[in-house]
Amino acid sequence: MPPDPSRIDGLAQECVVLDAQATLPTRYGTFTAYVFRVADGDAEHVALVMGDVANKQSVLTRLHSECLTGDVLGSYRCDCGEQLDLALRYIAAEGCGVLLYLRGHEGRGIGLTNKIRAYALQEQGRDTVEANLELGLPEDSREYDSAAGILRTLKVTSVRLMSNNPEKFDTLTKHGIPVCERVGLAIPVREENERYIRTKQAKFGHYFDENE
Repeated sequence: MPPDPSRIDGLAQECVVLDAQATLPTRYGTFTAYVFRVADGDAEHVALVMGDVANKQSVLTRLHSECLTGDVLGSYRCDCGEQLDLALRYIAAEGCGVLLYLRGHEGRGIGLTNKIRAYALQEQGRDTVEANLELGLPEDSREYDSAAGILRTLKVTSVRLMSNNPEKFDTLTKHGIPVCERVGLAIPVREENERYIRTKQAKFGHYFDENE
């Protein structure tokens, strides 16, 4: 079992505070669930940890942004729910890894109400970025510094990151957590989410494998 992060000293705890932890049995296997609170705000993030990741290198890791519509309701407008499922399956198959469920990231940080408003604009022809901007909202207001703080608190020394988002790689590297490898999540593109995925690739520089 991973060490109790509340007993770990150092820089890692400056931006996040551990509030709770417990064993969490799931259909993927048994994890330890940690709830971290951002020190200068109200956001709560969840770390699901399988196996002993402390002082380990190349830990299989996913930074997953909260998405109610995709993760819970099974929406095909995005690929979030399928990425979450596959990431947990990969961790379970390896028997070791970390999934950070980053709350407050709904709709790339604009919240659920504005996300649905953006969907309505997308139905009128805007892409996912244009819709946010038309609402007077940022393209993407998510931050990953707290995710780096959680990984440092868990004493993860380097990661294999399951992500297509270059900003996640850059933020972890900035905080001294090397990304040894990008692990692709083979999610099929659907008619309902193809424009969304292509827009992220074109406007945010997201990685995309045509064979996935």
